[in-house]
Amino acid sequence: MIFNKKKYIASASLSKIAWNRFVKNKLSFGAMLIVLFFILCSILAYLITPDSTPFANDQYLELATKKPGFSVNMLKIRKNEPDENFNFLNKMLYGERSKYTSIPIFKYNFIDEYIDIEVYTGLTPNDGELKRINIADVLFSLNFDYPVFKKDKYLIFKDIDGELQRKTIESLQKEILQNSFYKKKYLLGSDRFGRDLLSQLIIGTRVSLSVGFISVFISLVIGILLGSLAGFFRGWVDNLIVWFINVVWSIPTLLLVIAITFALGKGFWQVFIAVGLTMWVEVARVVRGQILSIREKEFVEAGKAMGFKNSRLIFNHILPNIIGAVIVISAANFASAILMEAGLSFLGIGVQPPMPSWGSMIKDNYAYIILDAAYLAVLPGIAIMIMVLSFMIIGNGLRDALDVKIIEK
Repeated sequence: MIFNKKKYIASASLSKIAWNRFVKNKLSFGAMLIVLFFILCSILAYLITPDSTPFANDQYLELATKKPGFSVNMLKIRKNEPDENFNFLNKMLYGERSKYTSIPIFKYNFIDEYIDIEVYTGLTPNDGELKRINIADVLFSLNFDYPVFKKDKYLIFKDIDGELQRKTIESLQKEILQNSFYKKKYLLGSDRFGRDLLSQLIIGTRVSLSVGFISVFISLVIGILLGSLAGFFRGWVDNLIVWFINVVWSIPTLLLVIAITFALGKGFWQVFIAVGLTMWVEVARVVRGQILSIREKEFVEAGKAMGFKNSRLIFNHILPNIIGAVIVISAANFASAILMEAGLSFLGIGVQPPMPSWGSMIKDNYAYIILDAAYLAVLPGIAIMIMVLSFMIIGNGLRDALDVKIIEK
C-alpha cells in the first residue's frame, strides 16, 4: 500500500494544519512562548514577587536608587495591630499586607531588654539614626494599655489579643537572632522610593496584559458587530456604518483616547475602556471587507434558500470563515493597546499611582537616563519592546499559518 503524505495532510482539520504551520515557524513559536511567560508572571504576580505587598509599594527611602544585586541586612519588627487573614487567591490577586515593619540596619547591639540599632544609610561613615526598641515589641503585637515591665530576668507583657506573656530576656534575644534578621536583595535594584524594581516590573506585566485583553475584547465585540452588519446587509446600513468608521478613523487615535479618558476619568478600568473604544475601527473594516467577499458564495445562497435567519448565516457560517483575519488583526491590536497604555501612563492620564505600570515607571525614572541609574527607565522600556515585538511576530506567524493559499509541502 502506498501512503500518500499530501492526501493525509489535506484530510486533517484546517486548525491542525494551521497549528502545524505555526509551530514550524520557530520565530513565531518562540514569541508565543515569551508571551506565555509574561502571562504566567502576571497570573502568579504577588506569589513570585520579592515584595508581595499591595502594588509592590514597600518603600525604604534609605535604599533609593540602589544598583542591581544590592543587598542589605534588615530587622523586621512586629506591627502592633491585629492579624489580617489572607487566603491564597486573595494574595495572588491583590497581594498581602506585611505583618512586620522592616528597617535596614548597619549594626545592632542588645542591651538587657532593648536592642539598639543604627539605621543603614549607605554613606561612609554610615552615621545613621540610632533607635532603641524593646525586644518584646520586635516579636509581638503589644497591648499598650498594659505596659511591658521587667522582673528579674523576665519580661511580662500583654499581646494585642489580651493574653499575658512571660518570657525570659535571653529567649527573646535568641528568637530575634533566629527569626527577625534577614538579608534583603534587590536583583534589579531599587527605584527612587526604595521599592524593589523587579517586583514593580512583574506587577506592571499584569497591567499591560490586562489592557491588551480587555481592549481587544471590547474592540472585537464592537468591530465584529458593526462590520458584520455593514458587510452583510449593505445598502443604507453599510453607508451609515462606513461613514461612522471614517469619522472615527479621521480623529488621531491618541487624541481620541485622551478625550475618552478625560470623559471617563483617570483609573485602571477607564484606560481599558478608552483604548478599546478606539481600536474597533480596524476590526470593523477587516470584517466588513471579508464579509463582502464571502456573502456571495454558494453556501451563503444555499443557506438563504433553506430559510436560515440572517443572524444564523452571519454567526454560524460566515464569521467562522473569516476568523483567521480577525485573529491576525487582534494580535496587532494587542500590541497597539500595550503601547497606548504605556503612552497614557507616561503622560500621567493612565493607570494611577501606586499601581505600577511600565509607562508610569518610565515617566518616574526617565531623568535617571542621563545619570548613573539609566536602568530604572531602560528596563521597563525593554519589557514594553519585548512584549510588543512578540505580539507583532505572533501576528505575522498567524497570518502565514492561516493563509489557505499556502500549500503544505
